[in-house]
Amino acid sequence: MKATNRRVFMLQVAAGTSAAAAGQVLAQSTPAKVDPKDPQAMALGYVDDTTQADAKKFPKHSNDQKCANCQVYSGKAGDKTGPCAVFGGKLVSSGGWCSAWVKKA
Repeated sequence: MKATNRRVFMLQVAAGTSAAAAGQVLAQSTPAKVDPKDPQAMALGYVDDTTQADAKKFPKHSNDQKCANCQVYSGKAGDKTGPCAVFGGKLVSSGGWCSAWVKKA
């Protein structure tokens, strides 16, 4: 009977360790959100809200240009944030904008 208890205990330890490792992997796989103060974001004029884009620095910008309708944005329709290829897959605001904006085909 001791051998059975030991096996059950070892299986429980293994299962608990696997569950903890899986949770850690999920937590690490969530991309970070782009900080508008990040040097790359600042160089591209990234803003979380397209209406806040610098009109003097980016005269071709218009408020209908948003990350959600940009070619390099890969978020789902209706999501508040989504991955952007320009920022290495980091999350950007769907209502945001940067100077790399290209109309989605």
